[in-house]
Amino acid sequence: MKPKRKKIDYSKWGYIFILPFFLCFFIFSFIPLMDTIRYSFFEYYRSGIKEIGPNFIGMENYVSLLKSDMFKYAGNTLILWIIGFIPQIVIALMLAEWFVDARLKIHGTQFFKVVIYLPNLIMASAFAMLFFTMFSTNGPINSILMSLGWTAQPIDFLGSVWGTRSLVGFMNFLMWFGNTTIMLMAAIMGISPDIFEASELDGCNSFQRFFSITLPLIRPILAYTLITSIIGGLQMFDVPQILTNGQGTPDRTSMTLIMFLNSHLKSKNYGMAGALSVYLFIVSGILCFFVYRMTNNGDLDGSKAAAKKAKREKRG
Repeated sequence: MKPKRKKIDYSKWGYIFILPFFLCFFIFSFIPLMDTIRYSFFEYYRSGIKEIGPNFIGMENYVSLLKSDMFKYAGNTLILWIIGFIPQIVIALMLAEWFVDARLKIHGTQFFKVVIYLPNLIMASAFAMLFFTMFSTNGPINSILMSLGWTAQPIDFLGSVWGTRSLVGFMNFLMWFGNTTIMLMAAIMGISPDIFEASELDGCNSFQRFFSITLPLIRPILAYTLITSIIGGLQMFDVPQILTNGQGTPDRTSMTLIMFLNSHLKSKNYGMAGALSVYLFIVSGILCFFVYRMTNNGDLDGSKAAAKKAKREKRG
């Protein structure tokens, strides 16, 4: 009788290869996250040269934040996100559809891809400094407008509410629409050409093909884009911070939640900063869950229906 050959198990190598990632995640992400949650239940701040705490105070930090201007700053963050994201997704979808459509025969698509992606490579701080210089009262934009006779006096873009918000939204749009376009192009290119050819034979026009075929089939990528954009919007900090010199001017109408969090960190109020971080974590989780459910509801319903049908057939 031949001896049984011993099986060689290679699965352990997979765990060994991913071990460094989990170690880094545990040390640099998970432990600080748990520490942030712990600090949120403590009174821990600096008053002058005297350090207060850490003293356990339960939910008082969370209650104090609800009574503060947190909801005003949340509204500012939402408005700034909408101003930047709506044009971003609309123009990215339009450009992705145009570049992928072979019937348009657009030349130099590789060049355009590089050009629209370039702003994504520029640091947000450098971008904000550039716009701060360009749109200041003595900047080149005002000089051009006055030389053309379109305005008699310099326009204070950064002194008006919608001027500042529009600049922040415009900068976020410029920095991210190229990245979104590339992702959506990849999603559309992943659709089988046979589907589009069949739609043309059935007499579908461009609008019907886009709304009835392209959009439903790239829904997972759209969900990913929206979720990452929501997380990025809640973390909006560098552009409004530099553009308004950290003040959220005018009248704190461009102060975001992360700028509010940063003000607590600057004052060494780690308890309030931790509580605000937990609020942001919970809100981002809830929003991402609802977005995922909304964008994948059809797929989930279809999977459940298919599973029920398979069970019925098995019983029958």
